[in-house]
Amino acid sequence: MPKIHELASVLADQIAAGEVVERPASVVKELVENAVDANSKQIDITVEEAGLQRITVVDDGDGIADEDTEMAFKRHATSKITDRKDLFRIKSLGFRGEALPSIASVADVTLTTSTGGVGTLIHNVGGIIKAHTAAAARKGTTVTVKDLFGNVPARLKYLKSPATELARITDIVNRLALSYPDVAFSLVHNGRELTRTTGRGDLQQVIAGIYGVQSARKMVAIKGANPDFKVTGYVSLPELTRASRQYISLLLNGRYIHNFQLSKALIAGYGSKLMVGRYPLAVLDIHMDPLLVDVNVHPTKQEVRISQEPELTQLIQETVFKRLSTENLIPDVFNELPQQKTPEPATDQLTMALNDASTKYEMSNRSSATAATQPAATPQPETPQAGPQPLATPEEVPVDPVVVHQRTDFKLPAMQAFDAKYRMEQPAAPLGGPAESAANRPAQAATTNQSQAQATQLTQAQPQQRFPELRYLGQVHGTYLLAEADDGLYLIDQHAAQERVNYEYYRQAIGEVSDDEQKLLVPIVLDYPTTDVLELSNHIETLGSVGVHLESFGPNSFIVHEHPTWFKAGQETDTIKEMVDWVLKDGKISVAAFREKTAIMMSCKRAIKANHHLDDQQARALLKKLATAENPFNCPHGRPVLVHLTDQDLEKLFKRIQDPHHSGDDWGE
Repeated sequence: MPKIHELASVLADQIAAGEVVERPASVVKELVENAVDANSKQIDITVEEAGLQRITVVDDGDGIADEDTEMAFKRHATSKITDRKDLFRIKSLGFRGEALPSIASVADVTLTTSTGGVGTLIHNVGGIIKAHTAAAARKGTTVTVKDLFGNVPARLKYLKSPATELARITDIVNRLALSYPDVAFSLVHNGRELTRTTGRGDLQQVIAGIYGVQSARKMVAIKGANPDFKVTGYVSLPELTRASRQYISLLLNGRYIHNFQLSKALIAGYGSKLMVGRYPLAVLDIHMDPLLVDVNVHPTKQEVRISQEPELTQLIQETVFKRLSTENLIPDVFNELPQQKTPEPATDQLTMALNDASTKYEMSNRSSATAATQPAATPQPETPQAGPQPLATPEEVPVDPVVVHQRTDFKLPAMQAFDAKYRMEQPAAPLGGPAESAANRPAQAATTNQSQAQATQLTQAQPQQRFPELRYLGQVHGTYLLAEADDGLYLIDQHAAQERVNYEYYRQAIGEVSDDEQKLLVPIVLDYPTTDVLELSNHIETLGSVGVHLESFGPNSFIVHEHPTWFKAGQETDTIKEMVDWVLKDGKISVAAFREKTAIMMSCKRAIKANHHLDDQQARALLKKLATAENPFNCPHGRPVLVHLTDQDLEKLFKRIQDPHHSGDDWGE
């Protein structure tokens, strides 16, 4: 008996379905793309239970003739291509002939279609046609998919939550709506309308319907072309950004695609106008000769190969750069003003100066890396006052100018305060000429050995200290602080230092005051596309755990009535938006990790910026706080806070360590 045999058609279709039909969103994508290829002008999608119970796609397209309906359910049956040449001139979304047979092999499918005359109804269950009858004469096609993966239940365990699956469906419909603004789309889930476009051909109107009117107003049209490519669409102004690339839609000849190089070129067109870790909203519509693109490299057809891709990336980058260079990038002050501002208490002149510096020089978050979780630090107490008071921030804790004392209560030393032995091994500077130096050399050696022994005994008798006793000297270019200690010179990055101090404070504060909230006189309204609204529904409790309570306010909006008291006055909206962005970007996020990221963000926002001059009192106060930090050596993003130049390093720089027979005059002593 032969071992090699041909797979049954139904089994082959089920195997193919594993590539084409991964989840309910895949079904919606394939059916809607077929409807678009049928020249439809109105496509209505209805889903129940995130598509697992029922998916219905109704279009007003060309329809399918009765003699072709059964053939449409056969694998690799298509009307889009006939020979090999057509494979290199594909202009339709579908062409492989896998959609309907793959879907039917794992679901219960009913197709009703008509070209304008008597219609046809096909009922296919598990890849087997159960009925073929006449139907109504409405021109167009209706496909109903029920009990998806009912005959292959193992696929169900790989699906996400209903809200996540519905968000994927919504995202697919939104991308198709952006690709075809002249087609009217509607998406309804369990009787609730999630998406609707008018089909008037206005791309900006579609963007407004998906991302909100306010976002659409902050997007500008772009247009560029060369002999091979034409690029049009909309990109957001640098003031409108998101935390991930998923808001960049690349459309190639009407097909939504994923292409990292094209996305990278779009971002490069912004130059330095974007903050690190932030990405624009964009819809790029790229038109090119079908001969220059191969769309037949992946079953889902979302990954393509583009000929002359470097030329296309250069065109995109130049088009975006030129467009933004002609745009006034200064935000409208009236739109950017906070809705309310609560004055912060100032306890002394130092506090007011630091608060003023924090207000004028807010630092944008320049890293998306998350620091390793540190043990919680105890915040410095504030003198209690009558009535409820906002939580004291690190800048608001009054401190007196003092010399920084080193800590000795660390288990593991990370830095030696003074390497006496190493320094004593260096030759002492001679006091006179060569003759005097030679005469004094034995005495100097004896003194050196005695000093080494004393230094060794001192080191063994005292615990090693990892943070030195710093004495403030001055400031360099309003960015770095100079300080000295017994073991040399220290350079401190003032922004990184205050980031570390703030981080350890906020990490503790966020975990302690989640119930300590402040009512807003004017509530904050946040608008998000439907996909984000559905995803956020899974994380309402996570946001609420840190005091951000989102309440539904219309189909695509949330309203916030109160916020934690540790929010910076005037930054309430921005802070909440960044928190929401983290949730949307990370998907699954624990409360601990969420609080950690929030602490990092708050510490950076409230840290003094570079090129800001501190007076001696402010600088000494900052160094004092840094000395009490649990990890004073790195900011929350991992950058070093301070660097050390030993006495020997300085001597090497000034060539003071060289031939000991040289005279003191040669060394400038």
